[in-house]
Amino acid sequence: MRVLNPVSPLSGDIASFFNNMFALSCVIFGLVAVLLVLALLRYRARPGYTTPAIQASGHTLLEIGWTAIPLLIVTVIFVFTVKAMYRTAPAELIRTPDVQITGHQWWWEVRYPNGAYTANEIHVPVGKRVNAWILGGDVIHDFWVPELGPKMDAVPGRTNSLWIEADRPGTYLGACAEYCGTEHAWMLIRVMAQPPADFAAWLAAQARPPAAPSAGDALRGAQLFRDRTCINCHAIAGTDATSRVGPDLSHIASRTTLGAGIIENTPENLARWIADPQKIKRGVLMPDLQLSDEDVRAITAYMETLK
Repeated sequence: MRVLNPVSPLSGDIASFFNNMFALSCVIFGLVAVLLVLALLRYRARPGYTTPAIQASGHTLLEIGWTAIPLLIVTVIFVFTVKAMYRTAPAELIRTPDVQITGHQWWWEVRYPNGAYTANEIHVPVGKRVNAWILGGDVIHDFWVPELGPKMDAVPGRTNSLWIEADRPGTYLGACAEYCGTEHAWMLIRVMAQPPADFAAWLAAQARPPAAPSAGDALRGAQLFRDRTCINCHAIAGTDATSRVGPDLSHIASRTTLGAGIIENTPENLARWIADPQKIKRGVLMPDLQLSDEDVRAITAYMETLK
């Protein structure tokens, strides 16, 4: 289970708490099972059994024991719980977070302080504790990457905060953990932990506008993007497309998936998505624009230049 494979101090504390509680539960279960078997063997009816003449009405030490032992167990659980809560407490709400993550139906908007935007893929430097703001763009969502730490609700009108930290490079998968509508199951998260130098290079590249196409299908696709309703929902850095109703597309060609993880980001899949997103992700808010095959090819060629 990913939740039991921690790669950060925060998820390590949660896994440790779970392991301790599981071990304690096993001890209690084993003790109860042993006592039950002993009672069945010791006090089972035998040939010649008769009702005892004297009935025991109480046993002070026994009654103290079965009161004190559960109280001790609950106290131990309370101590472990408070310790885990303290170590995994939400991050303080600072003026400028390292990353701002907003949940939408059904995708994640990711914004960095240098003006870089991406969607569904959160890049972080290895070994650094990242302060993340978690916001809700429409309904309540819940941000959760089990290997990296606790859940955090994304609530409209409220800013929550948590720490994200990865001990080693890799891609760590998460999801929305609060039912939020039709495509809740396909609202996946990818946290990509990179060495600090690689992360710095990626972040700088994401803040730069992509190169404008100069000829061919890509140039025609850029014009179609402006002329059709695409510009009403999507932003592309360095152009007059500034709307953020849908994901920012400035560097869409550098992302690994489309539709918040529902398909891989390949030219073929991108063309399918542009042609009719409803066939791929039922209920997605992007409409079918009734594009011709030539228009789909041109817009796809333009999107493939956005790296």
